[in-house]
Amino acid sequence: MVRIIQERVVLDISGLERLVLENQVTAIVLLDAELKIQYVNASAEQLLGQSAKRLIDEPLATQVKHSSLDLSKLGTVCSSGQSFTDNEVTLVFDSHHALVELSATRINNQNQNLLMLEMRAIGQQKKISQELYQHAQQQAAKELVRGLAHEIKNPLGGLRGAAQLLEKELVNPELKEFTGIIIEQADRLRKLVDRLLGPQRPGLHELHNVHSVLEKVRQLVKLDLPEGISVERDYDPSIPDFEMDHEQLLQAFLNIVQNAVQALGEKGGSINIITRTAHQATIAGQRFKLAAEIRIIDNGPGIPTELLDTLFYPMVTGREGGTGLGLSIAQNLINQHKGKIECASWPGHTEFTIHLPLRR
Repeated sequence: MVRIIQERVVLDISGLERLVLENQVTAIVLLDAELKIQYVNASAEQLLGQSAKRLIDEPLATQVKHSSLDLSKLGTVCSSGQSFTDNEVTLVFDSHHALVELSATRINNQNQNLLMLEMRAIGQQKKISQELYQHAQQQAAKELVRGLAHEIKNPLGGLRGAAQLLEKELVNPELKEFTGIIIEQADRLRKLVDRLLGPQRPGLHELHNVHSVLEKVRQLVKLDLPEGISVERDYDPSIPDFEMDHEQLLQAFLNIVQNAVQALGEKGGSINIITRTAHQATIAGQRFKLAAEIRIIDNGPGIPTELLDTLFYPMVTGREGGTGLGLSIAQNLINQHKGKIECASWPGHTEFTIHLPLRR
């Protein structure tokens, strides 16, 4: 019998029980009534990013920087005995974040109530299913937009042509001003439809360096960068040149960085552009030995939870006055390079991750 003694709690764990707990793939955390950690298994150490020695007797709240689950709910479980399971909880720690399925159960030890948390990482499965779901939804959205664009463009062209003919017949300059407004607004709508459709043909792909593209993005953004916002970079020089349409990637990266600038707004903050190589990356169901990983991170307010699943759809925006086209166009351009774009966000942190294949 092994007795683990803390200041407040005595845990009796036999050798067999410890062997079972330590070999669980599920992260197991035992908390006392004050939600202080009393035991963690090996999987929990990996999930929390800390050793058991550092975690014991530490409040859970000090280890979790952000949680989509209200942690006060755990205290209710400990006092009431009413267990619960949440199928999708985002937990943010010091250096990483995790998506988990979490169950909380009250257990009794030496007439003292303990809370057992069982957490199973579901991030990878969620990514795969979300990627497939988003691809299907985006294809449906594209077909819908193309159909609408066709229906809009035809009468719009007739409207513009009629306004031009009318303008030629008018003698009064004041009346010509109104036909000018019709033509101007018809042109504006046509441009909006063209932006919705995005580039329909693959661009010319040539060997190019991704860092030169990102540096151009920094230069363009800095021309009109509000005071209090900084753009930093951390590049991996080992990323080789690869075939790309650098103008298309420039537009895609620029749209994402400009979104970050708008999210930071007058309050200011920082934007970090980080590049790394990713080994054995899975993109659209295909495995690549090597891929370029570009992360664009800002410390703004975060994206509202209700927008995350539809973030890349046309006309979806969380900003007043926004068109909702920037991220949709960025995704279309990344897709044309056989890459993928993902987003993770919580208050104080928004991260767009782009993977571009380098080698099969």
